[in-house]
Amino acid sequence: MKQQEQRPSVSIAKIFKDQLRMGSLLSNFLFLGFGVALGIIVSSFLMNNMPISSVATQFSDSPLPTTFPVTNISEASISPPAPPVSIPPPAPSPSLLPSSDENSTTKELFGLKDFLKVPDDAMHNMTEEELLWRASMVPRIDEFPYKLIPKVAFMFLTRGPLPFAPLWEKFFKGFEGLYSIYVHSDPSFNESDPQGSVFYGRRIPSKEVQWGEFSLIEGERRLLANALLDFSNQRFVLLSESCIPIFNFTTIYSYLTNSTETFVEVYDDPSPVGRGRYNPQMSPVIELEQWRKGSQWFEMDRQMAIEIISDRIFYPVYEKFCNGPCYADEHYIPTVVNLLFPKTNSNRTLTWVDWSKGGPHPFMFMRTDVTFELLETLRSGSNCEYNGNTTTTCHLFARKFHPNTLDRLLRFAPKVLGFHQ
Repeated sequence: MKQQEQRPSVSIAKIFKDQLRMGSLLSNFLFLGFGVALGIIVSSFLMNNMPISSVATQFSDSPLPTTFPVTNISEASISPPAPPVSIPPPAPSPSLLPSSDENSTTKELFGLKDFLKVPDDAMHNMTEEELLWRASMVPRIDEFPYKLIPKVAFMFLTRGPLPFAPLWEKFFKGFEGLYSIYVHSDPSFNESDPQGSVFYGRRIPSKEVQWGEFSLIEGERRLLANALLDFSNQRFVLLSESCIPIFNFTTIYSYLTNSTETFVEVYDDPSPVGRGRYNPQMSPVIELEQWRKGSQWFEMDRQMAIEIISDRIFYPVYEKFCNGPCYADEHYIPTVVNLLFPKTNSNRTLTWVDWSKGGPHPFMFMRTDVTFELLETLRSGSNCEYNGNTTTTCHLFARKFHPNTLDRLLRFAPKVLGFHQ
């Protein structure tokens, strides 16, 4: 009986022990699961808050698995990593964005003044192709968005020094902002003008030119293109080292800027030194009846200057067929002006020369030739039209003067030429 009575109690104790064991296992399982979850949460938090560079550094040395499966990727799409590139600092230039300097109180933006600014020195590193392209740019809107003060571009085509520089200095004195100066000299000439001179820094990149050759036209276009870079230049005068002004600056500036016409000499010369120079190979671009002659020393406005430097029709024909006795400097611009601007050109030059002695060159004035009477004759010895009215002021400049005439011209300038009046 006792053995039978003790069996139930043994079974109950066994069952109770089994339940405790199951509870312990369940608790351990829950604790393990909680630990794993907590580890994942902590790891995720650390990864999200760790700097990218640290993560990259941490894993940069880890080898890639050799059996990593690659599917749907062609061999052509896999390339080795590019070598490191050294980026040079940007060149200083006007910026369209505000300054990034936190301490700056103002924001400098690219403006119209930056676009219109002209360097103090006429030298630049543009190629001739780049220069002509840049100079040929024309605004489509005629009205200026700023107050334009028109300037006259005085362009000197010279072999070397300017012997009449002291006379021109007196001519320009006091009229800064109303003129620009450009000098095209032989590349072999390396003398520099003194600082403070109006000619200082006004020499343009030049090439050799020869009298009677097509290189003269190239030099003239080079001068025009450089002068066109300044939007304020509205009138353009070609001069030589032997040219002098025969009026003061005020008179010449007013005469040019108020003129309704340009001043390029154009006429039809049927003689052997006119039509006789025409090359039939120029046809059909230029026919004999279109052939014209004129003085090399011109004055023109901005519209005409742009057409001359951007010409791709007549220029190649002259370059190819007008050489030797053709003398392109006497025919190219007169012919083009006659074809493109027959109504707005006066067909006369503003530079007086003496051809009365004959020969291929005009008369050269020496020291004893310079008198009051000569200068007065140059100033008012002929009749012409200006803006539809008859006038005796037909020439503003004269040539050819020998350098030994400088002293006399300086003495006569205040009284006869009206300098500083």
